[in-house]
Amino acid sequence: MQRRFLILLFSLFVLGTLAACGTQSKEDVVKKLEKQSEEMAGYKTEANMKMKTGKAEQKYHIQVWHKKDDFYRVKLNSDKDEKGSQIILKNDSGVYVLTPALNKSFKFQSEWPQNTSQPYLYASLLNDIKADDDAEFTTSDKYYEFKTKTNYQNNKTLPYQKIFFDKKSYQPVMVQVFDQDMNALVEVQFANFAKDDSLKKEDFDVDKNMAMAPTEAPVANMEGQELEEVLYPEETFGAELAEEQEVKTDDGKRIIMSYAGEKNFTLVQEKAEVEAASALFSVQVNGDPVQLEGGVIGAMENNRLEWTQDGTTYQLASDELTKDEMISVASSIYNGDMVK
Repeated sequence: MQRRFLILLFSLFVLGTLAACGTQSKEDVVKKLEKQSEEMAGYKTEANMKMKTGKAEQKYHIQVWHKKDDFYRVKLNSDKDEKGSQIILKNDSGVYVLTPALNKSFKFQSEWPQNTSQPYLYASLLNDIKADDDAEFTTSDKYYEFKTKTNYQNNKTLPYQKIFFDKKSYQPVMVQVFDQDMNALVEVQFANFAKDDSLKKEDFDVDKNMAMAPTEAPVANMEGQELEEVLYPEETFGAELAEEQEVKTDDGKRIIMSYAGEKNFTLVQEKAEVEAASALFSVQVNGDPVQLEGGVIGAMENNRLEWTQDGTTYQLASDELTKDEMISVASSIYNGDMVK
C-alpha cells in the first residue's frame, strides 16, 4: 500500500514538473527571442503583405536579408507592378532606397529601421515587444502571440499589432496591424524564415544590388513614353484643385497641380526618367524613407515627398500639411480609380 502511494506521489510530481516546464511565461518567451536574435549571424525570409488602408486592397511580396549587426536588404514588389521593384539597403555607409528600373537611388541620413515599426523585420518586432510594458501575451497550440503598441512615426492611425511566433522555432509567422477600432488593416505572412551565416557585407553594396537586377529594369520599354494618365488624389484634407498646368519638357510633359484650401499643397507628376547607368549616383536626402500604399517607398525631406509608381514620378510639396497628411495624400492617389 505504501509502495503504491509512493509511486502515485512520484507520478504526480513528474506530471507537475512536466507541466511546469511546458508553460512559458511572457518573460521566458522574450528571453528566448532575444537569445535567438543575439545568436543569429543573419537570416533570410520572404513575406506576403496585404494592406487594406485604402479602398482597394494592396498586395506585395517582400524579401528580407539581414546580417548582424546592422545590415539590411529589403526588396519589395507590388503585385500590380512586378518589374518595378524597390530595394531598401542599410550598410555601414547609410540607408538607401534603390529603384533598379530607373537606375536611381536615394541615400538617407536616417536611423531606419530603429526609429519606426517594421512589421517584416525580426528585430523591429522584438523591439516593439520589449518597448511596450503593457504588451499582452497569450498562447495557443502552435503560436506565442503578443499584442503590442506600434511605433509608426509617420502613421498614427495604426496603433496596435499582434505578432505570432511559432512555438517550436520562435520564428515569426504572422503580423497583423490594427486601427483604433481593432480592424486588421495590414497583414504580413512570413515564409521560408531561415538563419543564414553566409551573408557578406558585399551583399549589401549599392552598386552590386543595382547590377543584380538587370532583368527588372525595363529601360528600353520606358524610353520614348509620355505621361499618358493624370491621376488625382482622393484625400486632399479639404483643399480643392485650383489650377492645373501642363508644361512641355524634353521627355514629354509635366503636370503641375495647385490645391487650395485650409491646407495648400502642390502635386507634380511626369514620366519617370531612366538614369544612364554610367551616371549612376545616389541623391542625398536629409530625411527618412516612408512607405506608401502599393508597396512604394518614397523619399521624405522637410516639406517635400518624392516617389515613383508605374513609370511616373510624383512630387508633393506643402508648407502646411503634416508628414502624416502628406503620406495620406500620396497614398490616396492609388485608392480606386482616380483618373479624371
